[in-house]
Amino acid sequence: MISSGNFLFAAFLLYLAGTVFFGGTIRSQSAKTNKKTWWGTVAIALAIIGLLCHISYFITRWIVSGHAPISNMFEFTTAFGMMIVLAFIIIYFIYQSYILGLFTLPLSLLLIAYGSMFPSEVSPLIPSLQSNWLYIHVTTAALGQGILTISFISGVIYLLRSTDQTVSNRKTFFLELIMFFVVVTLAYIAVTSAFRIMDYRAEFNWIDQNGKQANMVYELPAIVGPNEGKLLTEGKMEPLVDVPPLFSGRKLNTVIWSFCLGLVLYGVIRVIIRMRISAFLKKFVNRVNLDVMDEIGYRAVSIGFPVFTLGALIFAMIWAQLAWSRFWGWDPKEVWALITFLFYAAYLHLRLSRGWHGEKSAWLGVVGFAIIMFNLIFVNLVIAGLHSYA
Repeated sequence: MISSGNFLFAAFLLYLAGTVFFGGTIRSQSAKTNKKTWWGTVAIALAIIGLLCHISYFITRWIVSGHAPISNMFEFTTAFGMMIVLAFIIIYFIYQSYILGLFTLPLSLLLIAYGSMFPSEVSPLIPSLQSNWLYIHVTTAALGQGILTISFISGVIYLLRSTDQTVSNRKTFFLELIMFFVVVTLAYIAVTSAFRIMDYRAEFNWIDQNGKQANMVYELPAIVGPNEGKLLTEGKMEPLVDVPPLFSGRKLNTVIWSFCLGLVLYGVIRVIIRMRISAFLKKFVNRVNLDVMDEIGYRAVSIGFPVFTLGALIFAMIWAQLAWSRFWGWDPKEVWALITFLFYAAYLHLRLSRGWHGEKSAWLGVVGFAIIMFNLIFVNLVIAGLHSYA
């Protein structure tokens, strides 16, 4: 039997090939329409086959583990990438937009690569997750986030197309900031992979939130250490400073490494291309129909918002009542799910009541995705809480 990992690897390769063919559609399509081309036909076929492999990974891992593969960072992040591609393919058959695929598939590739940096071994569920509500709550929330992500992708394409890159202002700064965070993610993947190959491990004794002594293993040299941490592994780097027990020292250390190396990598890329990354990418979207991108962003939010609300709030509160005898507890993850809900509710209000179309709507799509990623990365990895399963 083919392992689930092989299916995921096949999906990764197919998405990569699909990205190349979507890139080939740029010169072959007319300025204002997305005429069918051989490049585009092959690209969407590769995306669909890749999605089928991705779904096969999800199903086979479910069979092997005995539970839906959404219980840790590796499983959730790869499932999130799958939902994004699923949302894209559905929207593609409505709008026939090849350029959307050129940006969607690399994002899914990045999420798969990011998730692969976390432990991927199949393990039994911890007691607090042994509930059918896990599948209902998390899969629905991931699907909602996947659909909402399309509004981010269409928003970035809109902004790349409409922003004047010959001047430096707030718009070009924040657009370039998006590109910087993409580079930071690439840096995280690179540094984690490098130290994993070197089998780097540094063990600490530390004092957790409950005042109890515990062990923590670092897989990157410690710039920051755990609360009252004592290094047990000889010959490894001593941390410069300890962090309060509210934060996970190991995960915060990873974030710091990613940002530092991200700055270096971003500088190298800028030297090579001799322009802002966003200015470089503008060349690929010069033929985009801005009205179509604006409509796609709105449709994605109008569909994804109720799905996310159902999964991340309503189903979550039902499960919380059953598990902890309370609907709400101000856990960091719950708070940011509420913030996400309120933001997209504001998006729909501003668009429908205040006429925030075009560029304003595109920026809202970008900010919304930033909130989703903050919830996925920072809240999961750095802030300690009931949902810290990473």
